[in-house]
Amino acid sequence: MSEAAMAEETIVIRGRKVVGGVSEGEALVTRDRISGWGGIDPRTGTVVETRHALRGQSFAGKVLVFPGAKGSSGWSAMFHMTRLMNTAPAAFLFNEMTTKMALGAVVTHSPAMTGFDRDPLACIETGDWVRVDADRGVVTITRKSQRGDTP
Repeated sequence: MSEAAMAEETIVIRGRKVVGGVSEGEALVTRDRISGWGGIDPRTGTVVETRHALRGQSFAGKVLVFPGAKGSSGWSAMFHMTRLMNTAPAAFLFNEMTTKMALGAVVTHSPAMTGFDRDPLACIETGDWVRVDADRGVVTITRKSQRGDTP
């Protein structure tokens, strides 16, 4: 399959529900773990951690795709604040389940999934449109070029 044809396909991956619900939005992808306490500004949903790949970018209303949480148990408190301030991610897709990640997903109330049949970090790029149906365990990725954007 040519690179152009691959860029236009819709990709479906399956995983395990952590928090139920259905949501969709633009993907924000990082291979860096995210620190809640001191790593994000819950007022804006922006990553503020020094030397983080997403520093200065907001995850508010986006599907956050990342390996998982790092840092202290304050992670969940900071993400809970994003829910209260309407700056939470639309959904979480992550690879490593930890207690802080699970609690953070639960208090945020955003659909969340893990345990995928394909690595979401390999399938999803920032800017792709992602529909998360955590209740069914299905993630549908529409490549950004398929929506009319330039690749």
